[in-house]
Amino acid sequence: MLKRWPSLWCASICCWAWAAAAITVQDDRLQNIEITRPPQRVVSLLPSLTETVCALGACQRLVGIDRYSNWPARVQTLPRMGGGIDPNIEAIVAARPDLVLLAGSTRGIERLQGLGLQILQLEPRTHADAQRVLHTVAVALGVPRSESERVWREIDAGVQAAAQTLSPAARKQRVYVEVSPVPYGASESSFIGETLQRLGVGNILPAAMGPFPQVNPEWVVRAQPDAILIGDSSRQSLAQRPGWPLMRALREDRLCAFTSAEADMVVRAGPRMAEGAHLIAQCLNRVAALPPRAQP
Repeated sequence: MLKRWPSLWCASICCWAWAAAAITVQDDRLQNIEITRPPQRVVSLLPSLTETVCALGACQRLVGIDRYSNWPARVQTLPRMGGGIDPNIEAIVAARPDLVLLAGSTRGIERLQGLGLQILQLEPRTHADAQRVLHTVAVALGVPRSESERVWREIDAGVQAAAQTLSPAARKQRVYVEVSPVPYGASESSFIGETLQRLGVGNILPAAMGPFPQVNPEWVVRAQPDAILIGDSSRQSLAQRPGWPLMRALREDRLCAFTSAEADMVVRAGPRMAEGAHLIAQCLNRVAALPPRAQP
């Protein structure tokens, strides 16, 4: 009986420690999620959340990701579990996660919860959101807050450094940023719009339109942006949009067409926002330096 006492004592102490360490975090549904111990098997169904987990030094805990997560390189070998509109419920359950990170737009949340999975719904759309999500994920993972604060300081300092690289001419521009060829744009109230504001650059889409509004192509023509920022995959379609070939921005090639890898940095509200800000700054400096062309 005496030999069994230490193991029983240890088990009791361990259970007490886990219970004492239980934490509560609030997600975007304003629901309080109690996490009794740091999760070791995490599924992420949003690229910015995947990148956040890795930026916090917990990449090794990921056991599944969505089809669009691709950074850092080590996540590319992980099992793919669908996307926001078509998550593979069976694959997610089979991965036996103790935490699933997903966006508010992800389908099947109720079903995942009904199957007993721990859900944390987070979707950053602004700089403040990105900071909050970073801290929330850190708490949920049991990562010290000092680490999430360090990561945020680096992001914030990187955006500020990008702002300092803009030429006076680049700061005078009004731009249109397209995040999807539907088209959807980034307004002043989105994290991209906030980045533009910190760079000292104007945005033709007002905050009142919502963070990422669907935009009438003719509205952009009437606004006459000085520069257009898009993903390279959308470049070929611009000439087919009514009135777009006549816009000065297209006639004079005042266009920032980002590669797929670059676009990921620009449109994801996560740890690489500073890199996205630098890409925007570099392109706007180039565009601002172009000489005006004579009217045909």
